[in-house]
Parts: sequence; C-alpha cells; structure tokens
Amino acid sequence: MQAARLDSLHMIERACWRELDQAAKDRQHGWHVLTLATVDGTRADARSVVLREANEAQRQVLFYTDHRSAKVAQISAHPEGVLVGWCTRTSWQLRMQVRLQVHTSGLEVSSRWAQVKLSPSSQDYLAALPPGTPVDRYQPERGSRDHFAVVVADVLAIDWLELRTDGHRRARLAGGGSVWLTP
Repeated sequence: MQAARLDSLHMIERACWRELDQAAKDRQHGWHVLTLATVDGTRADARSVVLREANEAQRQVLFYTDHRSAKVAQISAHPEGVLVGWCTRTSWQLRMQVRLQVHTSGLEVSSRWAQVKLSPSSQDYLAALPPGTPVDRYQPERGSRDHFAVVVADVLAIDWLELRTDGHRRARLAGGGSVWLTP
C-alpha cells in the first residue's frame, strides 16, 4: 500500500528538504549521489556528485570536488547547472536548478577538510594529477590537500515529480512562488 500523499506545496517542499538533509547523511538514500549537469560552452556535460550537506534555510546543497576537475572550469565559465536525483523509496524525482560557486580556501573549506581528511574519501582529493589526466598505468601517488574544493549550489527552484500508480504529480517548488505542473 502506498503512503498517504502530501497535498500542500509548502509541505511537499519541506519534505524535499528533509529528504535532502537525510540523503547527505545516509549513503543508502536515493539522493545521496546526484547527477550534476553543466555546460562547457558548446555542449552539455553531466557527472555524479555526492551530496554532503543540505540547508533548507539558505536553500543550498553542497558537494566536494578536486578544483582541477573539468566541472570546476565549466562552473567558472557558466555557473548555472542542474542537479538531478531519483529516490525509489519515495518515488520522487528532483531536478534542482542551481547557481554554483566553487570555494578553494577559507574557513568553509578548511573546516570541512578537517572532517574529510579523517575518512577514506580524503584520497579522492589527493591525486597528484588532475582528474581525467591520461596515464600509462594506475598511479597511487598522492599530492596535497590543495586540490580540495567545496561547491555550494544555491537552489533557485526544484522541479518535483512523484510517480505513483494512483496518478503522477509534479510541481515547481520555489519558496513562495510554487505551482502545480502537469506531469
């Protein structure tokens, strides 16, 4: 049996933010790994990113990256993007229209690095060569933490889609300007 539906756009948006907050903490959540789509000036590009934090009050989500990655160059040139996630448990798809900022220094970065460096995922940001660099063989050598960056995504709007056997629903959730849409 399917769970009861939320009927208020405000409550749906609040539920989305609660789910995003949970996804940042729960590796098994469907939205823990999101797809980030950006543009390089001539073509679209997409990749998976791990959701690290969600802040409803600031309407922001955060993820980490190596600042030498292609996505950082794309964000610098075109700071708009889309984050997409699907959660099987809720049968909800989110498409978040975002404005992206890359931070490579300051308290926002150093405080998060202090936590990350204690985990196995710290190795993701210690590669001696930039991501995507062709090599003859795998190279386990590591560089410094100088490549760790925090990407802040300001959520401008959420396109929410719920797929259910008793009828699909869709809405554009933008704070006070939320509206129902045809699925």
